[in-house]
Amino acid sequence: MSEAKKDEVVIAGYNPARVSLKKGQEYYYCTCGRSKSQPFCDGSHKGTSFTPMAFTPEQDGIFNLCQCKHTKQAPFCDGSHLKLP
Repeated sequence: MSEAKKDEVVIAGYNPARVSLKKGQEYYYCTCGRSKSQPFCDGSHKGTSFTPMAFTPEQDGIFNLCQCKHTKQAPFCDGSHLKLP
């Protein structure tokens, strides 16, 4: 990975990931887009300026988590993928 590219976000997907989450359980959302375990962190950010985002759902349910990494409501999808080229 070149120096110029290591701190650029990678678009992991153009649609949200629908995942089942448990209330009170801590999860680690991938912010760099490099994880092979999208939308969750697998440590692929090592060597970049990215860090995973810890979050804990307030209720059980199915959630849409952002994979384009452009949402303003991370880790949740806000439709930003619809505006990407």
